[in-house]
Amino acid sequence: MDSSDPSSLGKGGEAGTADNGVAVDDMEEERKIFFKIIAAFKYYRHSSVIELKRKEGFLQSLPQTHQNMLQNYQEHLRNLKCCIDVNAQVIKQIIQDANCLFQNADHNIEPALQQPSDGRDAVKIRYQDFQKVQITLKQIFRDWSEHGKLERDQCYRPIVEEITKFFDPSKYDLSKVKILVPGAGLGRLTYELACQGFYCEGNEFSLFMLIASNFVLNRCVIEKQCTIYPWVHQFVNNLSLKHQLEPVSFPDVSPTKFPPKGTMNMVAGDFLQVYRDENYWECIATCFFIDCANNIIEFVEVIKKILKPGGIWVNLGPLLYHFSDVPHEGSIEPSYDDLLHIVRSLGFTILRNETDIVTTYSQNPNSMHQSHYNSIYLVCQKPIN
Repeated sequence: MDSSDPSSLGKGGEAGTADNGVAVDDMEEERKIFFKIIAAFKYYRHSSVIELKRKEGFLQSLPQTHQNMLQNYQEHLRNLKCCIDVNAQVIKQIIQDANCLFQNADHNIEPALQQPSDGRDAVKIRYQDFQKVQITLKQIFRDWSEHGKLERDQCYRPIVEEITKFFDPSKYDLSKVKILVPGAGLGRLTYELACQGFYCEGNEFSLFMLIASNFVLNRCVIEKQCTIYPWVHQFVNNLSLKHQLEPVSFPDVSPTKFPPKGTMNMVAGDFLQVYRDENYWECIATCFFIDCANNIIEFVEVIKKILKPGGIWVNLGPLLYHFSDVPHEGSIEPSYDDLLHIVRSLGFTILRNETDIVTTYSQNPNSMHQSHYNSIYLVCQKPIN
């Protein structure tokens, strides 16, 4: 289950290697991306403290009478800094063995892992990358904490139950049933399916997710090994100041202490580039994934191609279409009715078609702002002939 195995993580996309036909120039570019992401993790504390200082500066500019009414808020900002320090220590653990990943083991990245003495080179890191570090913390809440169980039950449980029902253990040797989970994130759905006894492979493009999942899957040896404060950056819609300081311990289960019955591994790279072998997988499970494409038809075509005849595709999630409002990115945004037409046109048989499956995503349960998706739940089979 070692997700840091370069043979698992170096198959293409962001983490491609020369052994798999990736040009040296591409390798160098990917290495630069890798180091930039490490830097974003490394500067988490620095960038977060700058934000707090900005708020403190504005607070101190207010009339003294206003400041007197905000003494609790002043104390709260100091408490936030302590929580940020705790997050930074966990992040330091997450990235400390990143040199084992993506064929970087033969390069000394220790200087890049040192904490910054000042912020002069932090300006080279995009603000979006700082945000992705914060998103990673919230993803840990969703995938690997007791607090995230409700979200996981909404999204992962229907998928796991559908697959275990279709591949009845009395009729199948589950260890030989190969399942692919594209967009695996931090690997929880992949882990849950492998725990059922399946051979399960997670595929993820984001190095933020892959670095964090490597830590959880391979370095967290006990339950509740670490504590983070995932909502420390949420300054709006707080009923109480203490809700912003809510701690979350993870993992709720240690994958190293309780390894899955089946085989599990994680593969880095672009789904469209990595997976090309026809008729290979018995099952593909997608959760909050298919709307990550510029062209959703490409995703569905590849899913159809790599599934074995008689294999099933189980999908749950919304149609958010991540590239729809990204400048200089092409995107199509078919409705669900359109998607059903695409699925049928490609020859799939629809076994299950449900809408209004209520799901949430990395949502602060204490926030005054609560939102949910009325997600689609689609089970399709590739015809045997």
